[in-house]
Amino acid sequence: MGMNYAFNWLVVLPLELTAAGITLQFWEGARDINISVWITVFLVIVTIINLFGVRGYGEVEYILGILKIIAVVGFIITAIIINCGGVPTDNRGYIGGRYWHTPGAFRNGFKGFCSVFVTAGFAFAGTELVGLAAAEADNPRRSLPKATKQVFWRISLFYIVSLTLVGLIVPSDDSRLLNASGGNTAASPFVIAFQLANIAVLPSIFNVVITLAVISVANSCTYGSTRTLHALAERHMLPSWFGYVDSHGRPMFSLIVALLFGCLAFINEAAAGEEIFNWLLALSGLSQFFTWASINLAHIRFRHAWKLQGNSLDEIPFRAAGGIIGSYMGFGLNCLVLIAQFYIAISPLGSPMSAKNVS
Repeated sequence: MGMNYAFNWLVVLPLELTAAGITLQFWEGARDINISVWITVFLVIVTIINLFGVRGYGEVEYILGILKIIAVVGFIITAIIINCGGVPTDNRGYIGGRYWHTPGAFRNGFKGFCSVFVTAGFAFAGTELVGLAAAEADNPRRSLPKATKQVFWRISLFYIVSLTLVGLIVPSDDSRLLNASGGNTAASPFVIAFQLANIAVLPSIFNVVITLAVISVANSCTYGSTRTLHALAERHMLPSWFGYVDSHGRPMFSLIVALLFGCLAFINEAAAGEEIFNWLLALSGLSQFFTWASINLAHIRFRHAWKLQGNSLDEIPFRAAGGIIGSYMGFGLNCLVLIAQFYIAISPLGSPMSAKNVS
């Protein structure tokens, strides 16, 4: 599972570098510059950030995190106003739950619902990074519970609420959504929401936020992959040179490997670049479900071992809110998602089940 987790983050870096380059093509002037130039620029930025070690990672994530929170809160407020018909330039008036009835909240029925799990898994990736940061925290008993609670509330309030509002103000059959593959931010539902409301400035502002968010993910995945490779080397699961740490606490050889994987972003110059992009996205999203399932299973085994050794739960510095029952539920749900992906693989959207897909 360690290699699965490392592979997941190693693959995410080229994806995010590509997405960062595509976000800039939202503006006409940037379209004249080859995307490889932007990929190189963002790769250099990520390299510089990670050369400052865990402190550089933390400071950048703190600043970008504040900007993202401000942007999401602003979007939530604006989306509520749009939904209530409070934007003068929006001729749709009050929207309410109209789009959940026509054209409908779920496209392509149950099969369509199952098909989006991989993308959702990719989007949720990184929520577990707080556990990796604990290894380098000065006082993990105090900082880890606080950080874990913050992650929960950020996901619950900002991520889920904002997506719910997007579903209310953007119809699921909008033609621009059909072009969202390959990281096309011009087809981002957040940008489309402002365009449908005929708000002139906000699409560009939010595209800047998307660019910063992509850089944040690229920064996080580099941190996650290097620390995972280093941990695997310490457990003799990888060559010892992966475990080398310099005097500033940076796993340099692991960092070099991670940045070399970032060069896969230049594959976009190939004719089949978008297809490769989507395959990497699917691999990353799918591997994330294996990771989460293994975390649930590890927690279940830990709780059983803790009890068998005669220890009390009160001795644990921080306990999961859902307890062992939550881990059982999480493990079961992750397994169901993996089964759903097998179903989609043998019976893709728009085509019946066939022997070719099964093989």
